[in-house]
Amino acid sequence: MPMKMSLFKSGALSSSQFRWFYGGRTISLFGSAMTPVALAFAVLETRHGQDLLGGILASEILPMVLLLLIGGSVADRMRRDRLIQISNLGSGLSQTGMAAIVLTGASPYWLFPLAIVDGGLGAFASPAMRGIIPEIVDRGMIKEANSLQNAARSTARVVGPAVAGLLVAGVGGGWGIAIDALSFFLAAACMSRVHIPSHAVVDGNSMLQQMREGWSYFRSRRWIWSITAAFTLMNPIQMGVWQVLGPVIARHSFGSVGWGITLSLKAVGLLVASLAMLRVPLRRPIRATMLAIAFSGIPMIVLGQGSALPVLMMAALLAGGGSTVSGIAWDTSLQQAVPTKLLSRVCAFDDFGSYILIPLGEILAVPLGDLFGNRAVATFGGIAFIVIALLPLLDRSVRQMTAENIGHDSPGR
Repeated sequence: MPMKMSLFKSGALSSSQFRWFYGGRTISLFGSAMTPVALAFAVLETRHGQDLLGGILASEILPMVLLLLIGGSVADRMRRDRLIQISNLGSGLSQTGMAAIVLTGASPYWLFPLAIVDGGLGAFASPAMRGIIPEIVDRGMIKEANSLQNAARSTARVVGPAVAGLLVAGVGGGWGIAIDALSFFLAAACMSRVHIPSHAVVDGNSMLQQMREGWSYFRSRRWIWSITAAFTLMNPIQMGVWQVLGPVIARHSFGSVGWGITLSLKAVGLLVASLAMLRVPLRRPIRATMLAIAFSGIPMIVLGQGSALPVLMMAALLAGGGSTVSGIAWDTSLQQAVPTKLLSRVCAFDDFGSYILIPLGEILAVPLGDLFGNRAVATFGGIAFIVIALLPLLDRSVRQMTAENIGHDSPGR
């Protein structure tokens, strides 16, 4: 009990605002962790499901990419807490519709409009989520807050995919999506207890002028845009190979349960690294961002080589740890360096660049697999992913950026 009380007396959890935000975020993450497995195998069971899966995933990410820059500007103008709450309610409704379609056996083509709605809501939620942390915790607690969020995300990814795999094998994936819908409604209720000041636009700038201001800051920092450029190429590879071809390969080999456990073990790596990052300082966070994310290419290579399932699981575990270190290092760097009034816009440009080619990767994954073989595409994708992750570190100014330099950022770095 004393240890539990001490957690709430110091650190990020001492803020009641953060506790409510963190509670809602954790609940929604547990629900969302089930959906990728539940939805993928539900679609694959339908007629032409293998051809539809990439398109459904792309139809969610595409509107998110197209609306991200608007979402970032809106998040810098409005109260981020209310924007997140509204997005949670909307996502709860769209996931309810998806669950109903899957459970009733309706045409999977009805999933497309709901995926588009969900993606559009994400365009406003994502910049607000990344921008709200400096408003509800002190600057010195930002890395801890990000580590706690990643720990919750990782725990959810340990439990969610495995449960979803069992639900798919037992009663069908629709129930996993239904649980996700409920989690969004509960998260919205938690966000109703978070209250932060509104962002009144005192200079009278239009939204277009605000977007230009965010772009000017973004392009003047080489350490930001060079990392974003790398993820522009890496993310479509990972999403195409891991999110689309992964379930396809699994369906014809070790099945939904094996795939769900693999994703859960990747989340174990995420969780362990998240807890470690509560204590580990990051002297060179940009170098850590790219070195750590490079490990995510390994399970793609293992998947492509047709190695035994335990080998794939261990590779996923390692990749999960690397992904967490990378995400925490990157988000903390942005949140400490970028002024709060610009943060959502700069994060929106980062997200826009990182996500813009993901739909292409998801759409092309199956055709490329048909042309060259699923396993060959997975192997080549993993190798390319690692090479691209390491390219920004060839720039000495990026490689040697320290936490102190980031904290006193100036244009051109």
